Amino acid sequence: RKTGSLQLWLAAYTTVRGWKGGRGRVRREGRFKLAVSQSCRICRGPMTSFFSSSPRRYVRRASHAGSWYTDDGKALDQQLEEWLSAVQQVPAPLQAQGSLPPPRVRAIIAPHAGYSYSGATAAHAYTYLDPRVTKRVFILGPSHHVHLSGCAISLATHLDTPLGQLAVDKDVVAQLMRTGKFEAMTQDVDEDEHSIEMHLPYVKKRMGDAPCSVVAIMVGATSEAAEARYGALLAPYLRDPANFFIVSSDFCHWGARFRYQPHDAARGAVHEYIRWLDHAGMALLEAQDLGGFYAYLREHRNTICGRHPICAFMHAVRALTSGGSALWSVLFVRYAQSSACTSHRDSSVSYASAVVS
Repeated sequence: RKTGSLQLWLAAYTTVRGWKGGRGRVRREGRFKLAVSQSCRICRGPMTSFFSSSPRRYVRRASHAGSWYTDDGKALDQQLEEWLSAVQQVPAPLQAQGSLPPPRVRAIIAPHAGYSYSGATAAHAYTYLDPRVTKRVFILGPSHHVHLSGCAISLATHLDTPLGQLAVDKDVVAQLMRTGKFEAMTQDVDEDEHSIEMHLPYVKKRMGDAPCSVVAIMVGATSEAAEARYGALLAPYLRDPANFFIVSSDFCHWGARFRYQPHDAARGAVHEYIRWLDHAGMALLEAQDLGGFYAYLREHRNTICGRHPICAFMHAVRALTSGGSALWSVLFVRYAQSSACTSHRDSSVSYASAVVS
């Protein structure tokens, strides 16, 4: 079925700008795909509400294996090993913790584009996933192509990867569903979304045969108030040192295909401006200035696709800090761009990795 250009524009605008509108249907990936590229797919079709009122259990297949990353388990294992092994320099604020991975890192922010674009950057975050202490992994990923004003949870029993399966934590999923604040993904919606799947091979690689379960949460175009509520719900899980949080996000999507092309020549070439723009937001996150980050998003409209899961997670950090817990640290350890833009004919996506301890 053909999709009108206006309808497609509305879908892209919904994801990039956070505007809620543009209804339609989502087709399965094998039959219909409006892909921008693996560097980050802003949208693949019209946004729609597509969640289950009568959920059933299923095994989530690795639907993006063979396209966004290799489906050859041996080759994938070798690729991830090479990227992880290349991470040698420990950032100065973490050096006192000793050899990698320092056990007190509790969460990461990492990209979710095709591995040829962002896999090496993600390794700088995944180095800090410690299988010695981690028993459960929460993954918060944005929704790229279904309309969702809250959060939805994967009800899969297991998550396939070319490296082997990961089990879903059915008890925690049940706890969260009982709050009445989460919807249940259908299998189609679950398998269509890449923002969570792209982290699963890295989780399996780092955890190996160590016992570990996963809670996969899709975060929609949530309001600031909703993000605060979800942060409060997730804070008790973040407090548990056996839990590890992964926040899935790419940073600036710049170019005509993303309908986002700001440039201040005083900041240098286009790619230098993009770097300045991204680092301005990253600095606010490192300062844990959530109000400042919201203001930054309103002013610059930076197309950070995971801004909603980032903000929900930062509200969880704030909830623990305001409860009298020790102060948390947010530190970005790697930044990259898919290409260096020099003119308005170019486009790029930015990738950043951060650790939270």
